[in-house]
Formats: sequence, structure tokens, C-alpha cells
Amino acid sequence: MSLCVLYSRAREGISAPAVTVEVHLSGGLPAMSIVGLPELAVRESKDRVRGALLNGHFEFPAGRVTVNLAPADLPKEGGRFDLPIALGILGASGQLRTEALEGHELIGELALSGALRPVTGVLPAALAARAAGRALILPEANADEAALVGADLVVLPARHLFEVCEHLNGRAALPRHRPEPVASSPGEAPDLADVRGQPQAKRALEIAAAGGHSLLFIGPPGTGKSMLASRLPGILPAMTEAEALESAAIRSVSGREPFDPRRWRVRPFRAPHHTASGVALVGGGTSPRPGEVSLAHLGVLFLDELPEFDRRVLEVLREPLESGRIHISRAAHQAEFPARFQLVAAMNPCPCGYLGDDSGRCRCSAEQVARYRARVSGPLLDRIDMHVEVPRLPTAQLGAPDGAAGETSAAVRARVVAARARQLARGGKANGDLGPPEVERFCRLDEEGRRLIRRAADRLGLSARAYHRILKVARTIADLAASESLAAAHLSEAIGYRRLDRRPGH
Repeated sequence: MSLCVLYSRAREGISAPAVTVEVHLSGGLPAMSIVGLPELAVRESKDRVRGALLNGHFEFPAGRVTVNLAPADLPKEGGRFDLPIALGILGASGQLRTEALEGHELIGELALSGALRPVTGVLPAALAARAAGRALILPEANADEAALVGADLVVLPARHLFEVCEHLNGRAALPRHRPEPVASSPGEAPDLADVRGQPQAKRALEIAAAGGHSLLFIGPPGTGKSMLASRLPGILPAMTEAEALESAAIRSVSGREPFDPRRWRVRPFRAPHHTASGVALVGGGTSPRPGEVSLAHLGVLFLDELPEFDRRVLEVLREPLESGRIHISRAAHQAEFPARFQLVAAMNPCPCGYLGDDSGRCRCSAEQVARYRARVSGPLLDRIDMHVEVPRLPTAQLGAPDGAAGETSAAVRARVVAARARQLARGGKANGDLGPPEVERFCRLDEEGRRLIRRAADRLGLSARAYHRILKVARTIADLAASESLAAAHLSEAIGYRRLDRRPGH
């Protein structure tokens, strides 16, 4: 047989479109060509495949080998097509039974020895293979990741090209991968009980966790802003299996760090440095990869020293904060990545950090303070639900005995889970994700509440966006109190969290 057809998967954003690998042998001078919009790493696979076949004691055909990766207009990248190309050559040259290939999909990079090396983006490929009803043959190092999709996908890991050939020829079947169940606990996150004092900041953190709200801490250095932010993942509700798979798929395609299947149900916590570029934050590159906002999907994105970030970098956060997605366009590539994260940011009140401190050490002028705060644009601040002050603690409170420690993360998480359950039962989503029509429906105010929000809007100069965000935070406060109605007390507390909306003298 001179033609062999196999099935594989490309990588496009966090999806894995199907690729048909067609290998044709013909007469003529010995040569091998790969067509179908292959990038450099794919074009180089002809050398890896030739070496793997020869070192595996297979016969490399003497003639012209043409490999077509269809569809032709879909860019192909990486070494993931090495395995199907090698098997296609063996099948077309009669060294492999081709009828067994129909029910399989194959991905994997080949070493010159014929050993299979792991590739990135396996989880989306596994999800797609399950939907197509085919078994997935892949490198052994990727087996645990692929097995996360569930028992209805047949995962067949292999260490060497020879093992795959023996399986397809019916001589030695590859064992189906059956991983040990992995349980992840939110208790792995730091405990909120470690934070001394700061009752208002802890309360704001609980509200943010319950409703999925964004949060900005403002305070002098060393008051616990970063410490508080790092405790947020530990009080968030556990991810559902669908959420965990979506979050894990982003980490799978990123290629930034080794994928750890043991932590696939742990909510991500990303804390990029303030020198991070726009591409690092939102994603990009010649072949678009997810950035920090997508790696924080369904978790927490913490931006410490917020005004120190480049202003143009911060402005790119406006789209994902509103839509929960990020669109990346390049000349030859377009990609869309989910980016529904909880933003927690921290900043000092002034350039030196000690404005309003009882020590009186701040010498910053009003103009210096205004310039410092202007580094964060008004439209971005408008999209942050709560602005909360974190004051310096008295020394006596820092040295309090262990018995004075606050609530544990487990105790706070129990209230958060109960409040989030009320939101999901009412509208199917967290309060922070409500759109304007849903706000009108679920955040109705009585006459006292309407008077209160009108006065606040007039005095603070609230935008329509800030107005709606206050209502959503108030709805979460009511849910934490197990209240069906939205009372003036809930609204008043929510207004108090808009610290940076206050005009001078208010």
C-alpha cells in the first residue's frame, strides 16, 4: 500500500482541532516533503523520523515520501506529529497493519533513538479524542495528564516507537493507563488565621471570595496586603470537574512550566512581577500562548505594587475584567483564551508609602500623591469592585498570643460556599459576573436604599459601572447574611468599600 491515513491533533488556543496525516510513497529520487502549513519544528520532523526509524531497525523507503497535514490552512507546530508521520511511513511501506489505525489518534515527539518524548497541549487533545470516540496513543510522560478527562477515554501510553508498532500489529497490546485517583484540598493554601488584625480587610476578602469580586488593598508597606491576597484561594469554593479541566487545559498548552496533574483541582494563584510585559500578562507571541491573565483563569491574579506596572500593560486588563476572555491577533494567527480571574491588587497610598501613618514620616506633596495614583487609570479603578484600606497595626497587636488568632480559612470558606450556593441557585452565576439586566432583577432596592445610593452617586461622582458594582457587592453581603432582600445596611457597607471614589473632603 502506498497511501496511509492517520489521525492526530493540532493546537489552536486551548482547542485541539483534528488533523488528518496522509503519507504517500511514490517513485523517484529519495526525498521527503511535508505540506499543510507546517512550521519549522514540524518541517524538521523528517530528520527526527528518519533517525527514529533507522535506529529502531525499520526500513526507510527508497523513494519519494510526501506527508500532507490536513486541513492545509491550519498552522501546525511542534514535534507532536512525529509519531503519526513515522507510523504513516511504516503503514504506507507495508511494515504496519493499517486497519488498526482507524480507531486511534496519535501524538508524540520522537527522539532519534525512537523513544517517545512528551509534548504540550495534551489535555485539549485528550478531550477532543474522547469526543471523537477514539483511543489516544501518546508518550508515557503525558499519560496522567490525558487521563484527567475520565475513564471513558482509552489512554494508551508508550515509551518507544517499537511498542506502538507491536500494539498496532497485534503482537503486544499497550496496557490501558489507569492512574491512581488524585485528590487536591483547598487546605494547601496558606491559612487566613495567620493574619493578625485587619478585620475590615478580612471582611472584604470574604466578600470578594463569596461573590467573585475584584479587590484593591491600599496601605503602607508591611501591613499584610500580600499576605491577605495569598489567602484568597484557600477560602474560594472548590472547582467543579468542568472548571478544573478548563483551568488545567490552559496550563497544558502554555508550555511555561511542567504540568502537574496532582494539582489540577487547585485554584491557580498568579503573581507576576511589576516589570512584566504586556505579552507576559495577556499572552501572545508569534504563535499565541496564554499569559498570566489566562493562567489565572478561575483563580486569582495578584498584582502587587499596582502603580509600578507599566500603564499600557495595565490597560490591557480592561477587556478580560469585563468579558472574561482575551483575544490575541497576529498576522498569521488568532487565538482566544478564557481569562475569568479574580483580580486582587495592592498599592501604597503615596510614593513613600506612609501617607496618613501616625508616625508622620510621610513628606510627599499633594502633587506627588496625585501623580502616583494617576499611574492607575480611572477606567481600570472603575472596574475594581472594592478599594479597601489596610492600616498599620499597633505593635502590641502583632505580639498577641496564639489564642488571639482570627478565624481559619476553613471557617470562612464554609460561609463563602453557602453564599455562593445561594447565588448559583438564584441566577446560575456568581454576583460578580451578573450583567446589567440581572443586576436590575436580583439587586432591587427599597425606597431607603434608592435614596442612599442616589446620595452616594451624587457625592462620590459614581459612574454607571461603579453604581452597578456597588449593587453587586451589596447583593453578596446580603447573601453572606442569608438575606433575600437587599437592605440599606448591606448597601451602606458596599459603598464604604469604594475608597478611591471619594472626592477630597468626603
